Amino acid sequence: MTTRYREIDVAGSCRQMGQQIGEAARDEVRGFVSVAFERMRQTIRISRERLQPIISASTAFVQEYSPDLLQELQGMSAGSGVAFDDLMFLQIRNQLTADMDRGCTSFSVGQSVNTRQGNTRQGSTRQGSVVGQNWDNDPELDAFTVVLRRRPTDRPAFMSVTQAGLIAYIGFNEAGIAACLNSLPAPSRAVGVPHYFTLRRIFEGHTLDDAVHAVTSAQRAIPANIMLATPQGPADLEVTIDRVHVLQDNQHDFLTHTNHCLHPQLIHINDQFDELIQSKPRLKRIDELLSGTGLSPDLAPFKAALRDHQDFPRSICRHANDHPQHGFWETVFSVIMVPESGEMHLARGTPCQNEYEIYRLN
Repeated sequence: MTTRYREIDVAGSCRQMGQQIGEAARDEVRGFVSVAFERMRQTIRISRERLQPIISASTAFVQEYSPDLLQELQGMSAGSGVAFDDLMFLQIRNQLTADMDRGCTSFSVGQSVNTRQGNTRQGSTRQGSVVGQNWDNDPELDAFTVVLRRRPTDRPAFMSVTQAGLIAYIGFNEAGIAACLNSLPAPSRAVGVPHYFTLRRIFEGHTLDDAVHAVTSAQRAIPANIMLATPQGPADLEVTIDRVHVLQDNQHDFLTHTNHCLHPQLIHINDQFDELIQSKPRLKRIDELLSGTGLSPDLAPFKAALRDHQDFPRSICRHANDHPQHGFWETVFSVIMVPESGEMHLARGTPCQNEYEIYRLN
Protein backbone atom coordinates (compact mmCIF):
# COMPACT_ATOMS: atom_id res chain seq x y z
CA MET A 1 0.00 0.00 0.00
CA THR A 2 1.34 3.43 -0.92
CA THR A 3 1.33 6.03 1.82
CA ARG A 4 -0.64 8.61 -0.18
CA TYR A 5 -4.17 8.40 -1.45
CA ARG A 6 -4.82 9.02 -5.10
CA GLU A 7 -5.72 12.64 -5.80
CA ILE A 8 -8.46 13.65 -8.24
CA ASP A 9 -9.36 17.18 -9.37
CA VAL A 10 -12.65 18.08 -11.05
CA ALA A 11 -14.32 21.35 -12.02
CA GLY A 12 -17.44 22.74 -13.64
CA SER A 13 -21.15 22.18 -13.15
CA CYS A 14 -22.41 19.40 -10.88
CA ARG A 15 -23.13 17.21 -13.90
CA GLN A 16 -19.66 17.86 -15.34
CA MET A 17 -17.90 17.17 -12.06
CA GLY A 18 -19.82 13.93 -11.65
CA GLN A 19 -18.83 12.80 -15.14
CA GLN A 20 -15.18 13.59 -14.42
CA ILE A 21 -15.25 11.73 -11.09
CA GLY A 22 -16.85 8.69 -12.70
CA GLU A 23 -14.26 8.57 -15.46
CA ALA A 24 -11.26 9.17 -13.15
CA ALA A 25 -12.35 6.84 -10.33
CA ARG A 26 -14.24 4.18 -12.30
CA ASP A 27 -12.46 1.25 -10.61
CA GLU A 28 -12.84 2.68 -7.11
CA VAL A 29 -16.55 3.44 -7.57
CA ARG A 30 -17.26 -0.04 -8.90
CA GLY A 31 -15.26 -1.65 -6.12
CA PHE A 32 -17.00 0.38 -3.43
CA VAL A 33 -20.44 -0.57 -4.76
CA SER A 34 -19.47 -4.25 -4.80
CA VAL A 35 -18.13 -4.25 -1.23
CA ALA A 36 -21.08 -2.20 0.06
CA PHE A 37 -23.58 -4.69 -1.35
CA GLU A 38 -21.57 -7.59 0.05
CA ARG A 39 -21.50 -6.02 3.53
CA MET A 40 -25.26 -5.46 3.30
CA ARG A 41 -25.85 -9.11 2.44
CA GLN A 42 -23.72 -10.18 5.39
CA THR A 43 -25.48 -7.98 7.95
CA ILE A 44 -29.11 -7.30 7.12
CA ARG A 45 -29.82 -9.69 4.21
CA ILE A 46 -32.14 -7.30 2.38
CA SER A 47 -32.99 -8.12 -1.23
CA ARG A 48 -32.65 -5.67 -4.08
CA GLU A 49 -36.43 -5.79 -4.48
CA ARG A 50 -36.94 -4.60 -0.89
CA LEU A 51 -34.13 -2.08 -1.27
CA GLN A 52 -35.53 -0.36 -4.35
CA PRO A 53 -38.45 1.48 -2.64
CA ILE A 54 -36.02 2.93 -0.08
CA ILE A 55 -33.72 4.16 -2.85
CA SER A 56 -36.64 5.65 -4.78
CA ALA A 57 -38.14 7.39 -1.75
CA SER A 58 -34.78 8.81 -0.66
CA THR A 59 -34.09 10.03 -4.19
CA ALA A 60 -37.42 11.90 -4.10
CA PHE A 61 -36.38 13.63 -0.85
CA VAL A 62 -33.07 14.66 -2.42
CA GLN A 63 -34.88 15.90 -5.53
CA GLU A 64 -36.70 18.37 -3.32
CA TYR A 65 -33.64 19.25 -1.22
CA SER A 66 -30.86 19.56 -3.82
CA PRO A 67 -31.73 18.41 -7.34
CA ASP A 68 -28.41 19.64 -8.74
CA LEU A 69 -26.59 17.05 -6.65
CA LEU A 70 -28.65 14.32 -8.25
CA GLN A 71 -27.30 15.62 -11.54
CA GLU A 72 -23.81 15.04 -10.20
CA LEU A 73 -24.68 11.42 -9.42
CA GLN A 74 -26.16 11.08 -12.91
CA GLY A 75 -22.90 12.37 -14.36
CA MET A 76 -20.96 9.98 -12.14
CA SER A 77 -23.12 7.13 -13.38
CA ALA A 78 -22.43 8.04 -16.99
CA GLY A 79 -18.69 8.37 -16.37
CA SER A 80 -18.25 5.16 -14.35
CA GLY A 81 -20.82 2.90 -15.99
CA VAL A 82 -22.37 2.25 -12.56
CA ALA A 83 -26.16 2.41 -12.36
CA PHE A 84 -27.60 5.55 -10.75
CA ASP A 85 -29.55 3.48 -8.22
CA ASP A 86 -26.35 1.72 -7.18
CA LEU A 87 -24.74 5.10 -6.54
CA MET A 88 -27.79 6.14 -4.50
CA PHE A 89 -27.40 2.92 -2.53
CA LEU A 90 -23.95 4.12 -1.44
CA GLN A 91 -25.54 7.29 -0.07
CA ILE A 92 -28.41 5.54 1.78
CA ARG A 93 -26.76 2.32 2.99
CA ASN A 94 -26.45 3.65 6.59
CA GLN A 95 -30.23 4.10 6.67
CA LEU A 96 -30.84 0.37 6.34
CA THR A 97 -29.84 -0.71 9.83
CA ALA A 98 -29.69 0.69 13.33
CA ASP A 99 -26.16 -0.67 13.61
CA MET A 100 -23.77 2.22 13.06
CA ASP A 101 -20.91 1.77 10.64
CA ARG A 102 -18.22 3.81 12.29
CA GLY A 103 -16.81 5.01 15.59
CA CYS A 104 -14.49 8.02 15.33
CA THR A 105 -12.97 10.54 17.73
CA SER A 106 -13.00 14.20 16.66
CA PHE A 107 -11.94 17.64 17.88
CA SER A 108 -12.01 21.30 16.85
CA VAL A 109 -9.75 23.98 18.30
CA GLY A 110 -10.01 27.68 17.53
CA GLN A 111 -8.12 30.95 17.65
CA SER A 112 -8.72 31.80 21.31
CA VAL A 113 -6.92 28.63 22.45
CA ASN A 114 -3.96 29.62 20.35
CA THR A 115 -3.94 33.12 21.82
CA ARG A 116 -4.54 32.00 25.40
CA GLN A 117 -1.57 29.67 25.28
CA GLY A 118 0.72 32.37 23.95
CA ASN A 119 1.51 30.39 20.81
CA THR A 120 0.33 32.93 18.26
CA ARG A 121 3.01 33.58 15.67
CA GLN A 122 2.82 36.79 13.69
CA GLY A 123 2.15 35.95 10.05
CA SER A 124 1.73 32.20 10.72
CA THR A 125 -0.51 30.47 8.20
CA ARG A 126 -1.70 28.11 10.93
CA GLN A 127 -3.51 30.63 13.04
CA GLY A 128 -7.25 30.26 13.16
CA SER A 129 -8.52 26.72 13.59
CA VAL A 130 -7.65 23.05 13.51
CA VAL A 131 -10.20 20.25 13.21
CA GLY A 132 -9.56 16.53 12.92
CA GLN A 133 -10.54 12.99 13.68
CA ASN A 134 -9.68 9.33 13.48
CA TRP A 135 -12.03 7.57 11.07
CA ASP A 136 -12.74 4.11 12.49
CA ASN A 137 -14.39 1.78 10.02
CA ASP A 138 -13.99 -1.29 7.86
CA PRO A 139 -10.36 -1.37 6.61
CA GLU A 140 -11.59 -2.83 3.30
CA LEU A 141 -12.74 0.69 2.40
CA ASP A 142 -9.17 1.96 2.12
CA ALA A 143 -8.93 0.64 -1.44
CA PHE A 144 -11.79 2.91 -2.57
CA THR A 145 -10.68 6.04 -0.74
CA VAL A 146 -9.36 9.08 -2.62
CA VAL A 147 -8.58 12.73 -1.97
CA LEU A 148 -11.00 14.64 -4.16
CA ARG A 149 -10.90 18.35 -5.02
CA ARG A 150 -14.09 19.80 -6.46
CA ARG A 151 -14.12 23.28 -8.00
CA PRO A 152 -17.78 24.11 -8.72
CA THR A 153 -18.61 26.86 -11.17
CA ASP A 154 -20.42 29.12 -8.69
CA ARG A 155 -19.65 27.80 -5.19
CA PRO A 156 -16.58 27.49 -2.96
CA ALA A 157 -13.97 24.93 -3.97
CA PHE A 158 -13.57 22.14 -1.45
CA MET A 159 -11.41 19.09 -0.80
CA SER A 160 -12.47 15.85 0.87
CA VAL A 161 -11.08 12.48 1.83
CA THR A 162 -13.82 10.15 0.71
CA GLN A 163 -14.80 6.83 -0.75
CA ALA A 164 -15.24 7.34 -4.48
CA GLY A 165 -18.94 7.52 -5.28
CA LEU A 166 -20.09 9.54 -2.26
CA ILE A 167 -21.52 13.01 -2.90
CA ALA A 168 -19.37 14.43 -0.05
CA TYR A 169 -17.42 13.40 3.00
CA ILE A 170 -14.83 14.69 5.48
CA GLY A 171 -13.11 17.85 4.25
CA PHE A 172 -13.02 21.64 4.05
CA ASN A 173 -13.77 24.46 1.64
CA GLU A 174 -11.94 27.62 0.63
CA ALA A 175 -14.33 29.74 2.74
CA GLY A 176 -12.94 28.28 5.99
CA ILE A 177 -15.63 25.65 6.67
CA ALA A 178 -14.29 22.22 7.66
CA ALA A 179 -16.31 19.21 8.76
CA CYS A 180 -15.68 15.82 10.36
CA LEU A 181 -18.37 13.18 10.84
CA ASN A 182 -19.11 10.81 13.73
CA SER A 183 -21.86 8.25 14.21
CA LEU A 184 -24.44 9.28 16.81
CA PRO A 185 -26.65 6.43 18.10
CA ALA A 186 -30.16 7.89 18.22
CA PRO A 187 -33.57 7.24 16.64
CA SER A 188 -33.60 6.96 12.83
CA ARG A 189 -35.97 6.29 9.95
CA ALA A 190 -35.58 4.38 6.72
CA VAL A 191 -35.99 7.21 4.24
CA GLY A 192 -35.06 10.86 3.97
CA VAL A 193 -32.18 13.00 2.74
CA PRO A 194 -28.96 10.98 3.22
CA HIS A 195 -26.51 12.82 5.45
CA TYR A 196 -23.85 12.91 2.71
CA PHE A 197 -26.05 15.43 0.88
CA THR A 198 -26.43 17.68 3.92
CA LEU A 199 -22.68 17.52 4.40
CA ARG A 200 -22.21 18.60 0.79
CA ARG A 201 -24.44 21.62 1.35
CA ILE A 202 -22.30 22.55 4.37
CA PHE A 203 -19.28 22.79 2.06
CA GLU A 204 -21.22 25.16 -0.19
CA GLY A 205 -21.60 27.69 2.64
CA HIS A 206 -19.47 30.39 4.23
CA THR A 207 -20.65 30.59 7.86
CA LEU A 208 -21.81 28.54 10.82
CA ASP A 209 -25.36 29.75 10.15
CA ASP A 210 -25.07 28.42 6.59
CA ALA A 211 -23.95 25.05 7.95
CA VAL A 212 -26.84 24.82 10.40
CA HIS A 213 -29.33 25.78 7.69
CA ALA A 214 -27.92 23.15 5.35
CA VAL A 215 -28.83 20.49 7.90
CA THR A 216 -32.09 21.86 9.30
CA SER A 217 -33.57 22.33 5.83
CA ALA A 218 -33.29 18.59 5.07
CA GLN A 219 -35.81 15.88 5.95
CA ARG A 220 -33.18 13.71 7.60
CA ALA A 221 -33.18 9.92 7.84
CA ILE A 222 -30.47 9.18 10.40
CA PRO A 223 -28.67 10.98 13.24
CA ALA A 224 -25.08 12.12 12.98
CA ASN A 225 -22.52 14.27 14.72
CA ILE A 226 -20.77 16.94 12.65
CA MET A 227 -17.64 18.56 14.10
CA LEU A 228 -16.95 21.92 12.45
CA ALA A 229 -14.33 24.58 12.08
CA THR A 230 -15.93 27.83 10.90
CA PRO A 231 -14.93 31.50 10.58
CA GLN A 232 -17.09 31.98 13.69
CA GLY A 233 -15.06 29.42 15.65
CA PRO A 234 -15.41 25.72 16.48
CA ALA A 235 -18.89 24.22 16.61
CA ASP A 236 -20.38 20.79 16.91
CA LEU A 237 -23.76 19.78 15.50
CA GLU A 238 -25.56 16.93 17.22
CA VAL A 239 -28.06 16.07 14.51
CA THR A 240 -31.15 13.99 15.18
CA ILE A 241 -33.98 13.36 12.75
CA ASP A 242 -36.01 16.10 14.50
CA ARG A 243 -33.56 18.70 15.77
CA VAL A 244 -30.08 20.16 15.27
CA HIS A 245 -28.37 21.09 18.53
CA VAL A 246 -25.33 23.39 18.26
CA LEU A 247 -22.53 22.92 20.80
CA GLN A 248 -19.98 25.72 21.25
CA ASP A 249 -17.43 26.71 23.89
CA ASN A 250 -17.07 30.47 23.57
CA GLN A 251 -14.71 30.65 26.55
CA HIS A 252 -12.12 28.12 25.36
CA ASP A 253 -12.84 27.61 21.65
CA PHE A 254 -12.27 23.89 22.17
CA LEU A 255 -14.61 20.97 21.41
CA THR A 256 -14.31 17.19 21.32
CA HIS A 257 -16.76 14.44 20.44
CA THR A 258 -16.96 10.67 20.11
CA ASN A 259 -20.19 8.69 19.66
CA HIS A 260 -22.72 9.66 22.29
CA CYS A 261 -24.89 12.73 22.85
CA LEU A 262 -23.53 15.63 24.90
CA HIS A 263 -26.19 18.33 24.57
CA PRO A 264 -28.31 18.54 27.76
CA GLN A 265 -31.52 18.07 25.76
CA LEU A 266 -30.20 14.87 24.15
CA ILE A 267 -28.24 13.02 26.82
CA HIS A 268 -31.33 10.97 27.75
CA ILE A 269 -30.95 9.28 24.34
CA ASN A 270 -27.73 7.64 25.51
CA ASP A 271 -29.74 5.39 27.82
CA GLN A 272 -31.70 4.03 24.86
CA PHE A 273 -28.70 2.83 22.83
CA ASP A 274 -25.69 0.67 23.52
CA GLU A 275 -22.47 2.64 23.80
CA LEU A 276 -20.64 2.54 20.47
CA ILE A 277 -17.09 1.13 20.78
CA GLN A 278 -16.13 2.65 24.13
CA SER A 279 -17.33 6.14 23.27
CA LYS A 280 -17.23 7.60 26.78
CA PRO A 281 -13.68 6.45 27.65
CA ARG A 282 -12.42 7.81 24.32
CA LEU A 283 -14.05 11.18 24.96
CA LYS A 284 -12.51 11.38 28.43
CA ARG A 285 -9.10 10.51 27.00
CA ILE A 286 -9.16 13.02 24.11
CA ASP A 287 -10.19 15.71 26.60
CA GLU A 288 -7.26 14.82 28.84
CA LEU A 289 -4.84 14.94 25.91
CA LEU A 290 -6.01 18.15 24.24
CA SER A 291 -7.60 20.37 26.87
CA GLY A 292 -5.69 23.67 26.86
CA THR A 293 -3.56 22.69 23.88
CA GLY A 294 -2.34 25.52 21.66
CA LEU A 295 -2.00 25.49 17.90
CA SER A 296 1.56 24.27 17.34
CA PRO A 297 3.14 24.88 13.91
CA ASP A 298 3.73 21.15 13.36
CA LEU A 299 0.35 20.06 14.84
CA ALA A 300 2.30 17.67 17.09
CA PRO A 301 -0.16 17.63 20.04
CA PHE A 302 -3.05 16.68 17.78
CA LYS A 303 -1.10 13.97 16.00
CA ALA A 304 0.02 12.55 19.34
CA ALA A 305 -3.56 12.50 20.63
CA LEU A 306 -4.84 10.66 17.57
CA ARG A 307 -2.01 8.12 17.96
CA ASP A 308 -2.87 7.46 21.61
CA HIS A 309 -3.06 3.81 22.71
CA GLN A 310 -4.56 3.99 26.17
CA ASP A 311 -6.95 0.99 26.46
CA PHE A 312 -5.32 -0.58 23.38
CA PRO A 313 -6.66 -2.04 21.12
CA ARG A 314 -9.93 -0.23 21.91
CA SER A 315 -8.12 3.08 21.95
CA ILE A 316 -8.37 6.42 20.14
CA CYS A 317 -5.97 4.91 17.63
CA ARG A 318 -8.12 1.85 17.12
CA HIS A 319 -6.92 -1.64 16.19
CA ALA A 320 -8.64 -4.93 15.44
CA ASN A 321 -9.81 -6.79 18.56
CA ASP A 322 -12.02 -9.64 19.71
CA HIS A 323 -15.34 -7.78 19.87
CA PRO A 324 -17.83 -10.10 18.12
CA GLN A 325 -19.61 -7.29 16.27
CA HIS A 326 -17.15 -4.42 15.82
CA GLY A 327 -13.78 -6.08 16.32
CA PHE A 328 -12.75 -5.74 12.68
CA TRP A 329 -13.07 -1.94 12.79
CA GLU A 330 -9.79 -0.06 12.76
CA THR A 331 -8.64 3.50 12.26
CA VAL A 332 -8.71 3.52 8.47
CA PHE A 333 -7.30 7.04 8.25
CA SER A 334 -6.51 9.94 10.53
CA VAL A 335 -7.09 13.48 9.32
CA ILE A 336 -6.22 16.95 10.63
CA MET A 337 -7.39 19.99 8.65
CA VAL A 338 -6.20 23.59 8.77
CA PRO A 339 -8.71 25.42 6.57
CA GLU A 340 -6.99 28.82 6.82
CA SER A 341 -3.87 27.44 5.15
CA GLY A 342 -5.79 25.12 2.83
CA GLU A 343 -4.08 22.01 4.21
CA MET A 344 -5.23 18.50 5.02
CA HIS A 345 -2.78 16.35 7.01
CA LEU A 346 -3.69 12.74 6.37
CA ALA A 347 -2.28 9.47 7.70
CA ARG A 348 -3.38 6.50 5.61
CA GLY A 349 -4.05 3.64 7.99
CA THR A 350 -3.47 3.75 11.73
CA PRO A 351 -1.54 6.95 12.57
CA CYS A 352 0.72 5.06 14.99
CA GLN A 353 2.17 3.21 11.99
CA ASN A 354 1.98 5.89 9.29
CA GLU A 355 3.14 9.49 8.99
CA TYR A 356 0.81 12.36 8.21
CA GLU A 357 1.22 13.65 4.67
CA ILE A 358 0.02 17.03 3.47
CA TYR A 359 -2.60 17.56 0.77
CA ARG A 360 -3.39 21.10 -0.36
CA LEU A 361 -6.55 22.57 -1.82
CA ASN A 362 -4.63 25.01 -4.01
